Amino acid sequence: MTTERTPLKIPKAELHCHLEGAASPDLVRRLAKRNHLALPSSLFTEKNDFAWSDFVAFLKAYDVASSAIRTPEDYRDVTYEYLVASAAEGVIYTELMASPDHAAASGLGYDGMLEGIVAGINDARPYGIEGRIIMTCVRHLGSDRALGVARQVAAGPHAYIVGFGMGGDENKYRPADFQPAFQVAVDAGLSCTCHAGEVAGPESIRAALTHLPIKRVGHGVRAIDDPNLIVQLAEQGIVLEVCPTSNIATGVFSSYAEHPLKALRDAGCAITLNSDDPPYFKTTIGREYQIAADHFGFDDIALRDITHTAIAESFADPELKIRLLTRLNS
Repeated sequence: MTTERTPLKIPKAELHCHLEGAASPDLVRRLAKRNHLALPSSLFTEKNDFAWSDFVAFLKAYDVASSAIRTPEDYRDVTYEYLVASAAEGVIYTELMASPDHAAASGLGYDGMLEGIVAGINDARPYGIEGRIIMTCVRHLGSDRALGVARQVAAGPHAYIVGFGMGGDENKYRPADFQPAFQVAVDAGLSCTCHAGEVAGPESIRAALTHLPIKRVGHGVRAIDDPNLIVQLAEQGIVLEVCPTSNIATGVFSSYAEHPLKALRDAGCAITLNSDDPPYFKTTIGREYQIAADHFGFDDIALRDITHTAIAESFADPELKIRLLTRLNS
């Protein structure tokens, strides 16, 4: 289904964007040059896109590109440039998923990473966008590393850090293995989310809901394979951080026609729209809203409702939520 509407003027909010994965190929090249780092030519295509072929190759390309982000200034620039570009598309709030493990792998400590992200958020605020941080562990690095990240976050709190999450290879380890890490985050006052039901099936979502104190599910689209799970998600008000173009690019679904975005929403699930790792999938958050209109038939009322859900179910403090909802409804 297509439409001539352009929903760029609709205020938008994003809950699922990996900060390291938001750096464009041009920015990654600039950071590598700044840091005197030689990147492998295989990281890029002839058209200067990131080169990868499947989900595992995507994770490897992501790690290589992230290695160019090495200083607080680098993290500031990645944060600032993404938020400013998002603001130009009407985004008023973004939760950025940041990975202390990736920073550490590049030789940067937690405090330096946080300093850079905070500076980027503050510098982007004049453009009318608010940013907050979800610190994430990496699933395929194991539960011990995850617990270390959670303890790091708990020991170094900041008003901009509002959540804790887990990304990485969903087929590695069990959600139950990460319960101690998530408990540390909850005890530190953080709300939680977790990738599940992306490359793995609905059983991955069930396990995450059973063993982890999560309020949202990253992706969650494979719930479509289990009608009982869909009912559970709807009844419990579990929010799905849906990333349609990402799911197409990584082969979770073959086309927008097969993607369950509308079916999940029609079944009563709370959904949000997100870009995930936008330059890797040649998308933006504005494009995801446009795709929802063009391919799924969402009108302006539906798109505003999605933004309302994202703000209301964000991990932002109540005062900020009120300000954002006021902007949405004005």
